[in-house]
Amino acid sequence: MWVLGVNGPPIGWHDPSACLLDGEGRVVAFAEEERFDRRRHAPHARPGTAVEFCLRTAGISRADIDIVAVGWDTPGLAPDLYENDVAFLGRLLGWENPPPSVKVVHVPHHLAHATCAFYASSFDEAGVVVVDGTGGRESTSIWHFRSGRAPVNVREWPQSHSLGHAYDGASHWLGLGFFAAGKTMGLAAYGRAARLQVPELAAFGDAEYRPVVVDDPAVAGYDPADMVGMCHQTVAAWRRTYERIAGAPGPCEPSGSLDRDPKAVLVAYTAQRLVERSVQWLAAHTRELTGVSALCLSGGVALNCSSNGMVPAPLYVPPMPHDGGVALGAAWHVRPPGAAWHVRPPGARREPFVPFTGRTPGPPPECPDGLEFLDFCPDQVAALLLDGRIGAIVTGRSEAGPRALCNRSIIARPAPAQVRERLNTIKEREQWRPFGPVASAAANPRLWDDVGELSRYMLGAARMTEAGLDATPAVAHADGTTRPQELRPNDSPSMSSVLDAMAAQGAAPVLVNTSFNGRGEPIVDTAADALAAFHRLDLDFLILEDRILRKPR
Repeated sequence: MWVLGVNGPPIGWHDPSACLLDGEGRVVAFAEEERFDRRRHAPHARPGTAVEFCLRTAGISRADIDIVAVGWDTPGLAPDLYENDVAFLGRLLGWENPPPSVKVVHVPHHLAHATCAFYASSFDEAGVVVVDGTGGRESTSIWHFRSGRAPVNVREWPQSHSLGHAYDGASHWLGLGFFAAGKTMGLAAYGRAARLQVPELAAFGDAEYRPVVVDDPAVAGYDPADMVGMCHQTVAAWRRTYERIAGAPGPCEPSGSLDRDPKAVLVAYTAQRLVERSVQWLAAHTRELTGVSALCLSGGVALNCSSNGMVPAPLYVPPMPHDGGVALGAAWHVRPPGAAWHVRPPGARREPFVPFTGRTPGPPPECPDGLEFLDFCPDQVAALLLDGRIGAIVTGRSEAGPRALCNRSIIARPAPAQVRERLNTIKEREQWRPFGPVASAAANPRLWDDVGELSRYMLGAARMTEAGLDATPAVAHADGTTRPQELRPNDSPSMSSVLDAMAAQGAAPVLVNTSFNGRGEPIVDTAADALAAFHRLDLDFLILEDRILRKPR
């Protein structure tokens, strides 16, 4: 049995993706279309190339697919866009003659998000909170999952309560546009550092949270069945709210100087505090309703590492909580991980999903002119880094989700603090934006607070210790936090060996880890992508599988 999971048009207009499960529910491959078409978030694209990659990885063809699972209830949300399975597969994947035996299963969007989070976790039972812009007509939902049982939808809230829309409203006020939540979160830290007092934009009761725009006439009077229109109305209402708070229609400074604009910092921090308070309330409410302490978060808002870091453990966030992840969630809803996943010795813990499921870089080309090729040597890489060089690493299968986890990363020594300025210049980013570290497990407790499983995939903000601030200033954000990755040796053996080599040379086993891409680009995926970016960006060296490429000094 083969199950193909997809996120894509006509409703899934951004972050199209595909995954393939075998008959036991094991992930054979997962990839996002942006890694192939090289457009960040691949808006309005079909996940066709990602699908073909999944099929090639398994050595099968379209005719072998039994079920296509879609992370949206297309017939329910957009019946005018759904005629039958054959026509739908043509619209979704561009298949003119789909296999006659293939079955299409439409999985509600929030159910797909929740399923992805639960089955990617190590929990046998958990409450799951899904928080995003909209999943159809809902924007927030609570679920109760138990292995071997059907999930229960405990509660949900309509699009008027959307925390994703609240954040988008702030990003639009800031002039950053859509897909800018990460920037807004980074800017908000300057408000926390300044100890700003911000207005409360939601009321919280024993059984309800109520954002202020719920009572905005343009939102309250709008037809919630019009999903797209309701989205625009709610985001616009939030933008008007921020205009009133700031007393201005937008920032006074350009995007590169927003950290010096008090009104911009106020708006970003106000939106951030709304999300933090709401997610904390939702986490507590979910634990109360389900009677289970184990908690998963999913949906695009679950990429907010500052908010995640404030939720008490036990907490799990999957590496791809955004819309790209619903391809896997939809597939797992159809075929949950098999019996082997659950049968284990008494007391043994199920291992969470490991997200290295994309392409390998492929064979490196012949040595380009002007570059030096060397065999990979961890000691030599450590020496380069300790000498202040900045490089990149491309090795193994690429990561699922938006975080680079040392298989497609730019790396640098996290001191002095000016390293952050050089990295932001290399990536053509605003200078106020932060970076996160990667460290061995032994270094973590000394440098920053423990955020549990969140640190495995850079999904939780941690407060830095005095030792951490002193030793790794380039990864310290304005509010004294950082977004760490605790590297496990099997996740990236090459990077693990470099950290070990640094420790052997008397340095802390910790580096800056940021995604290997330029401004507006997706993370590199192949050797060709890596070489193109290496030539374009001001990097000193590139680890490409078992080789080191160096530019002349």
